Amino acid sequence: MRKLLVILGMLTCMAGLCACGKEEAAHPLVDEAGMIESAEYMIQQMNGIVSQGSDMIEQYSADPVIYAGLTGLQSAMEDIGTFNGTDGGEISYNDDEVIVRVNILGSDHNAVVELIFDDSITTCMSIATNVTYSLGENMTKAALNTVLGMGTVFVVLIFISLIISCFGVFNKIGDKKQKEEKPAAGAAADPIVEQIAQKEELAGDAELVAVIAAAVAAYEGSASTDGFVVRSIRKSNKSKWQNV
Repeated sequence: MRKLLVILGMLTCMAGLCACGKEEAAHPLVDEAGMIESAEYMIQQMNGIVSQGSDMIEQYSADPVIYAGLTGLQSAMEDIGTFNGTDGGEISYNDDEVIVRVNILGSDHNAVVELIFDDSITTCMSIATNVTYSLGENMTKAALNTVLGMGTVFVVLIFISLIISCFGVFNKIGDKKQKEEKPAAGAAADPIVEQIAQKEELAGDAELVAVIAAAVAAYEGSASTDGFVVRSIRKSNKSKWQNV
């Protein structure tokens, strides 16, 4: 761990000294070749640590920048394959950053390790490893991402359509139950309706009821109609000849 920290410190100090030596330069770094060489050596040391496994990497967990750089390189090694050394690099400048990129040679894929320093070149803010893929591989990944994205959308739409279609089934079931309940309620109400109809029929034929009651009382030889109750009057379907 100390060795890697010393290398990172040397790299930072070298960049700082180059910047102090040429204050009027267009860029703060002058000895770019020396800084790239130091960065290559640092990456080789990082590869040595990664090759020893996760237990060795965990020893650097106290430094978030180095730890992130080691774990990133470990993940990238699955695509890089065998580490075959470094192959130079380049330095670029932003308004508030200095970026050092070092090329890695691998048996399966090459990669680029990117070290980002602040504008004062005194602090390394991040170390990241980016695997270099071919155009065909990038197109394949893009196509797979597109298919997965569209497939997810279609699956969700199908699920929503199934839910909406279930609403129609539930409505049909509810209508069927209502239809089954209506006849039962009607059947229960029929006797009541019939009694009301009979009362209305008798109320409308009050004079006829009185005449019939008097005729029955006379036939029975009774002086009054108190003992007779006419509950309903129905029309006979028999002809006059049949009644004779």
